[in-house]
Amino acid sequence: MSGEIGDGAGFRTYEKQDKIVVGMSGGVDSSVCVKILQEQGFEVQGVVIHFSPAHEKAVEQAIVAAKQLNVALAVSNCEEMFEQEVIEPFCEAYCAGVTPSPCVMCNPRVKFEVLAKTADAMGVELIASGHYARVTEKDGIYYVQKAVSEARDQSYMLYALPQEILKRLCLPVGEFEKGDIREMAADAQLSSADAPDSQEICFIPDGDYAAYIEARGMTSKKGRFIGPNGEDLGEHKGILHYTVGQRKGLNIAYGKPDFIKRILENGDILLALAGDEFAGAITVKNAIKTNGKQYSAGERYDVKVRSRAVPAPCVIEAVDGDVLTVRFDEKQRAPAPGQAAVFYVGDLIYGGGTIVEMI
Repeated sequence: MSGEIGDGAGFRTYEKQDKIVVGMSGGVDSSVCVKILQEQGFEVQGVVIHFSPAHEKAVEQAIVAAKQLNVALAVSNCEEMFEQEVIEPFCEAYCAGVTPSPCVMCNPRVKFEVLAKTADAMGVELIASGHYARVTEKDGIYYVQKAVSEARDQSYMLYALPQEILKRLCLPVGEFEKGDIREMAADAQLSSADAPDSQEICFIPDGDYAAYIEARGMTSKKGRFIGPNGEDLGEHKGILHYTVGQRKGLNIAYGKPDFIKRILENGDILLALAGDEFAGAITVKNAIKTNGKQYSAGERYDVKVRSRAVPAPCVIEAVDGDVLTVRFDEKQRAPAPGQAAVFYVGDLIYGGGTIVEMI
């Protein structure tokens, strides 16, 4: 096993603190999160959040896990909140030709907000989840830190968590590899030990976001595919079906590999040949800094433009309030409007924002 459950593993050590509220989903990660904290001596109160009708199974699994772990479990129904803060913006973004990141939206607006309020109502300071990430304090500022497991790291999804959440957040799973977590679950005889990993969009179990959006009665602009040389390649079926960087599913016999480079406001979709979908810079809006300060031109970071991207060296080229121009040292493939641009220094997140456009 790559990590050991020793004093303080996975979180800072607190004095005279014996209770903690843990977000549970019934999956292996949140269940082992509970187990680690129990072995640290914490009295755990579980909370499972009912986000949408698609979460019925997760609630049932969390109830089973709570019984196996012998912890009390509260069920928090947040369907209306999740609808307003995540589902509606998600659908509207795709209909506008933008590619949203629902987890990035959910974590600060819903998931950790609910955990914190639940803990407050119980008179408990600390909260925890089964995310593969860590929290560290430096000069009085709390930072999201990459997980020990590079392959499982979820720090990107947590960049927008505010200080009032980070200072009370424990992420013990971030100290371990996935294999270690499954081994601990098996040792504890948890039914989730061999459970499959959860899908990317939790409220759309089959992953067909376009069908989900259309089933809600929403439509998007139609337009034309415009080829790399400006040629009209025919009508597409609506911009909600497409995202920047997409190659598959275009149904265009162009003769050469082509990719979506840009989705225009009028509904037209610009295509590019392989290699031309790379961008040298991006515009980022709603930029926040972990320490609460403003960005300055000339600051250097490593930036991730999607959750599984390799952090790329970059410089803040221009600052206009919370809008940044970010230039990469080397061009990056298809940064998609709507995705988060997250800035790292080493393995610490220093801030981030939402990509507006490629430059």
